[in-house]
This record gives sequence, structure tokens and C-alpha cells, in this order.
Amino acid sequence: MESADGQRGRDGSGSRWKGSPLDVIMSQIRRKRTASDRKPLGRFLSWTSDRPGIPEDGESEMKEDRGPNSGFAASAESERDVGWGRVCVFLKRLGKKADSRSLSLAHCDLTATDLLELATLLQFLPQVEEMDISWNELIGGSLTALTSHLQHVGEVRTLRLCSCRLNGEDVVALGEALSYIPALEVLDLSWNSGVGGGGLQGLLGNLHPSLRELHLVACQLTAADATVLGGMVAALPRLCVLDVSCNAQLTQEVDTGGFRELVSSLSHATSLTTLRLQACGLTPDSLDALGGSLRCLPSVGELDLSCNKLLAGGLSRLTFHLAHVTHLERLDLHLCCLTQDDLEALIQVLPSLTALTELDVSSN
Repeated sequence: MESADGQRGRDGSGSRWKGSPLDVIMSQIRRKRTASDRKPLGRFLSWTSDRPGIPEDGESEMKEDRGPNSGFAASAESERDVGWGRVCVFLKRLGKKADSRSLSLAHCDLTATDLLELATLLQFLPQVEEMDISWNELIGGSLTALTSHLQHVGEVRTLRLCSCRLNGEDVVALGEALSYIPALEVLDLSWNSGVGGGGLQGLLGNLHPSLRELHLVACQLTAADATVLGGMVAALPRLCVLDVSCNAQLTQEVDTGGFRELVSSLSHATSLTTLRLQACGLTPDSLDALGGSLRCLPSVGELDLSCNKLLAGGLSRLTFHLAHVTHLERLDLHLCCLTQDDLEALIQVLPSLTALTELDVSSN
């Protein structure tokens, strides 16, 4: 019968180990490691945690999750952040606050150099919907620096460039760049004398049917420009607002075309709700031409004919047609030198204007 010591010797729990020293070391390693904290042997034998070798558990999976494009995406995001920072710095220098959807730089005394810098920043404003660069007279003649980058702001719906001393070349550059902003709904080029005298030709055929408002106040438009404008309006079925006020030469040579062609084209703008012809040198003959077109524009709600002193005595040529403008809400005839006959003609048509809420015949 074997002793208890002999039995323990066979079990290996109480006797001295007879193997080599290396076997003793490996035995101790096996006892200390558990299933939960086991790591690859390559990692255990590495000299430091930073030494390249066999990756730890999950390390290879993290690399695979990042994918080959993760670095590019991070770089692009970083570039956008840097670009937006440049936009903020530029606007702060001009006393403006950054807005990703609205770029308002009116009355900032921008120079051609500023315009060029602004153009390089447009790529960081892809969501901008409104751009107002009005009343910056020092940028005239250099608009191409901006228009050549409009492809970066394809969501623009409102573009205002009032009183920027634009010339014919600027208008041509703008017309060529309008294809980059097909969503444009409001275009305001008022107070730019360079638009008139043939400059308007640069926009012909380039305006998108989506345009809803066109403002050309005080642009020194001539009778020839009226013909061009008529061609533009005929291709704008959604046009709601047309403002060509303060263009005294617009109605010259009514019998030879010009203004007559313009008002004739209005029959195509069936969505027109506002027509402003303030201080356009209207005469009784031009009122006759206008009246014929109003019959095709029942949706017009605002008609501004104020400050046209030459129409005195000829208002009856218009009032005869006003009865067809059933939605007319506002009629402005102030400072038109109206006569007694004009007022009587107006009184006769008023009962037909059931939607009229505002009538201005002051200073007559």
C-alpha cells in the first residue's frame, strides 16, 4: 500500500518538480494567465507597448473600421473648418457676422481686392441662399472676379448688386455665370447706370424661368433696352415683380417699338402681381399701350404709375382697361399732374375695383 506522500508525488501537488528550469518558468506563466486576460504571445514578448508587433485584441478591427477613405474624410472636414474660419475672419474685418445661409455685405466699401478674396471664400459657403453686395461702388468693372466662382454657391435664390457701378462687361460676366445659380428667384441690379445703354443685352437668354423678381430701378434704360427687356420678360412665366422705376428714357419712341414691345411681352407674365413704372416718362400714348396689356394681367395687385407728370389729361386711356384688373389692391398716381377729367375718369372705374384698398392721388 502506497504512502500518502507517494500518492501526492504522482499527482504533482506536493513533491518537488523534476523538470528543467525552462519548464518551471513556462508552468508559472500558464498558471497566471486566465481566459479573460490572455494576450497574444507576440504582444507579451514585445519590449514596449509602442513597439510594432502583433496587434492587441480589437486593434486590427479598429483599423478595418476606419477604412481607406477615413483619412480623406477627416482631412476634408478639417479643411472645411479652416475655410469657415477664414470666412468668419473676413466678415469680422468688415463688421459683419457670419451666416452660412445669408451673405450681407452692403455698404462695406468693398474694393476689387476684397471682391477677389470673397470669391475664393465662396467654396466654403455652399448653403448660402442670399447674397447682397449692394452699395459698393468700388467693385465696378471687376465683377468677373466674383462671377467666376459662383459655381460654388448653386443654392443662391437672391442676388442683389445695387449701386455697384456695374458696366457692360460686368453685366455680360453676370449673364454668363447665371447658369451656375439655376435656383435664382430675385435679381436686383438697381442704381447701376451701366446696365442701360445696351448693357442689359448681356442678360438676354440667360435668366432662368424660376426668376420671380426683377429690379432695374434707375439703370438709365432706353427704348432699345425696353425691347431687350421685353424679350427677357416673355421668357419668365413665373415673374411676379417687375420694377423699372426711374428710367425716364424707357418710354421714348413708343410708336416705333421699345416700350410698346415691353408691355406687350407682359401678357406672357401671367403670374405678375406687382408692376412699378414710377418716373418713367409715361405719356397718354404709353398709357394706351399699357392698358391693352393689363387686360391680360388680372392677377396684378400693385400698380405704381406715380411721378409721371406727362400723362396729365390722358388717364382715361388707362382707366378703360383697369376694370379688368380685378385683383388690384394698390394704385399709386401721386405727383402725376392729374386734371379734372383724369379724376372723373378714375371715379367712374372705382366701383369695378372691388379689391382696391389703397389709392394715392396726392400732390396733384
